[in-house]
Amino acid sequence: MNGREMLLLYVTVAFIPDILGFPRRIPIGGLFDSDEMIQKAFEISIKAVNKNFTAAQHAKDIFLIPKTEKINKNAFQVANIACELVSSEVAGIFGPQDKSTASYVQSMCDTLDIPHIVARWDSEPKRSNVINLYPHSDILSVFFQDLIEEYKWKEYAILYDNADSLIRMNRLLKLPNTTTINAKVFHLGSGLNFRKAMKEVKMSEYRNIVIDCSYNILASVLEQALQVGILSEGYRIIIASMDLQTLNLEPYKYSGVNLTGIRLIDPESSTVQRILQFRPLNWSLPNGSHLKVETALAYDAIQLFASGYARLRDSIKGENFKALFCNGTEIWGHGFSLSNYIRNEQIHGLSGMIKFDTAGFRSEFELDIVNLGSQGLQKVGKWKTNFGFRWKSEHRIPGIDDEKSLRHKHFLVLIALTDPYGMLKESSSIMTGNDRYEGFGIDIIYEMSNILGFNYTFEVQTDNAYGSFNNVTQKWNGMLGKIIADEADLAITDLTITAERETAVDFTTPFMNLGISVLYRKPTSAAPGLLSFLGPFSTDVWLHLIGAYVVVSSLLFVIGKFCPVEWTNPYPCIKEPEVLETPFTLLDTPFLVIGAVLKAATGFAPAGISTRSLAVAWWFFALLMGATYVANLAAALSTKSVVWSFKIVEELAFQQKIKYGAKEGGSTLAFFRDSQHPPYRIMYNYMMDHKAEVLMDSNEKGVWKTQHENYAFLMESSSIEYIKQRKCNVTQIGGLLDSKSYGIAMKKNAPYRTELNRALLRLQENGRIGELQDKWWRQKRGGDTCEEKGKVQVEPLSYEDVKGLFIIMITGIALSWIIAAWAFLWNIRDIAIRHNVSFKEVIIEELKFLIKCSSKKVIKRRKSIETIKSNNTGF
Repeated sequence: MNGREMLLLYVTVAFIPDILGFPRRIPIGGLFDSDEMIQKAFEISIKAVNKNFTAAQHAKDIFLIPKTEKINKNAFQVANIACELVSSEVAGIFGPQDKSTASYVQSMCDTLDIPHIVARWDSEPKRSNVINLYPHSDILSVFFQDLIEEYKWKEYAILYDNADSLIRMNRLLKLPNTTTINAKVFHLGSGLNFRKAMKEVKMSEYRNIVIDCSYNILASVLEQALQVGILSEGYRIIIASMDLQTLNLEPYKYSGVNLTGIRLIDPESSTVQRILQFRPLNWSLPNGSHLKVETALAYDAIQLFASGYARLRDSIKGENFKALFCNGTEIWGHGFSLSNYIRNEQIHGLSGMIKFDTAGFRSEFELDIVNLGSQGLQKVGKWKTNFGFRWKSEHRIPGIDDEKSLRHKHFLVLIALTDPYGMLKESSSIMTGNDRYEGFGIDIIYEMSNILGFNYTFEVQTDNAYGSFNNVTQKWNGMLGKIIADEADLAITDLTITAERETAVDFTTPFMNLGISVLYRKPTSAAPGLLSFLGPFSTDVWLHLIGAYVVVSSLLFVIGKFCPVEWTNPYPCIKEPEVLETPFTLLDTPFLVIGAVLKAATGFAPAGISTRSLAVAWWFFALLMGATYVANLAAALSTKSVVWSFKIVEELAFQQKIKYGAKEGGSTLAFFRDSQHPPYRIMYNYMMDHKAEVLMDSNEKGVWKTQHENYAFLMESSSIEYIKQRKCNVTQIGGLLDSKSYGIAMKKNAPYRTELNRALLRLQENGRIGELQDKWWRQKRGGDTCEEKGKVQVEPLSYEDVKGLFIIMITGIALSWIIAAWAFLWNIRDIAIRHNVSFKEVIIEELKFLIKCSSKKVIKRRKSIETIKSNNTGF
């Protein structure tokens, strides 16, 4: 096999996945500054994705191509490198870690609509295209406040080294102003000698100390603290760094100090052990306790990207990557949807459960609390967002669970009659009380009551208003208004958690995550073209096929003349003929060649080796081309191409044919009102200008209008999924415009919020929430109406599909009749001239003969001149 054949084979194998319809390769950029282990984790994660070792099952056929660059703190250089990355058609960019250079990359990604993924501490996180896997700074601050309150510290000192530390500790700095707690702040100072600040702490006689400093100096700080004497018996120390477990703590095991640390990575987790022990990844780490947070987050970031991209690929067909330019105005278009899909994903990674809140920040995570003992760091408890602490038996605070018990408490729960969250039961008997209702929300309250032991009564919100703030009356209406006025305790339905609503009430941890999308009629199939039968081959294939036919016909004609064997005696009875003939004439050769393609019997049998070689090659070629054509024709004509009126929601803003709207007064309309994205602003202005026509007072009316008019309804993706299962002529168009969640509303600062969160988290952990969702979306109330069951049926071809073939056949028939008529009349002319008779007489005679349908015809002989003369003279 020569080099050219090897190259052809390689290209064929490389492109087999594209031919078979698998996802194409996805380039992703990476910018790395100082920590080489972060880059290694990035590349290892890409390797894991490409080997189908992923955190999400649906991302197993993703193939990522890394494009990494080393950078420094030169902003100009970073900007140039980032611009080169986006011009190479990357689908996202990871890094860098340095705050000063990351801001340039983030700004560029926001402008060009490219997802920007980072894994670093950010003191001022902002909602944009950036996806930060590092826990939110405000939530970390809440954790330290909760920990201090859990330990019941009445006085403490804070040792810090920079402004970021103060931001993490900001809630601890506010506690002395609101309670009887005393606190003092000590700056470690610059340089590598921190003993002066530590001596001041020791002289102040504070026994409770919080140390928050950079990981780079943490080892030195602990060593000097031991030397000064504040890492000794009688002191209680909290280390704020989540990388404490990666240090050598052997010198402090027997110091007598009560040292508490936190960690985001649990080295004993089955997920961490499985990932680190997967040999092809080659981590070169002894165990998970040597894994730093930012390194683990870099690995998780790629897993999350692959999972989000798989969702985008399944939702939007025909996506592509663009070479973008920093000085241009073109954007990718799908980057905003990809960012939302990534934020809407939930995966288990090295850093635990990765989940984003409605604002797009990682605010739901779990921290382990560890204590240093003679055996090293030991886990003594854990803390979850919106859940609080869960201690091991020997460290649990006595009586705390008893004080928060909800057993025998009674709640008035507001519901709305909205499918499938709350519905009236279909029953022939009369029902009363809670038995009248069923649905997803009803079942969630039932399951939570079984866990916590509370009682409840459902009350229907008759006006179906969830709650919005009236600027005139300065009051909330609907469900939220009743909760604020103490007329109800809880509210559960498709109630979206928004920043505005959270100022008035509290919500539980979300029980469902979703986003805004578009409900529209299913696309129609494109009408088959007149020449649709030509579809199996492209234009260049047809041109090459015609060219091959002309070339083979010409060669066969010439070779047939050259080959002596092809010249044969036309009269076998004559042993020594004066003439020889060959079947390869100028008229017969092309006919014989095309006959092989059309599988027609031509009586053609070449005799010479040369002509047979050429004929066999042509027949083999014709066999394969014919089989390929027939196979592709069946697939091409039975598969109907789909005509999409639009593919992404932004297209609605720049057209006039399709009307679109949302539910009036809902969170979907509020999203467009508050958005700064230009297409969304255009859409909001359109909806407000035509509010009487396009804004609906209920989802049901919006669905009806979508089914019967050229109208697109903007609503939550969860509701669209429910409707798609029951209304077979509508579907979801495009991806998610945002990321939001549904939660259970309650009065602000309700004491039972933590217990309700605990029950919801337990339902999520044991899979009960997923079972209920499957029950009400796909099983109950006609959920399987639009499901495709059994094998896929191939649609029969209609006349429209093959009309072009009939036209060609009819054209051939007509042409043959025209030629036959011309030959018939020309023959009659010859007979008339030969026999000196009238044209009319010959036509009549021939037509009479044709009517007889005889298979034998007497040849008419030409009369001699003497016969003609004798007939004329009468002799």
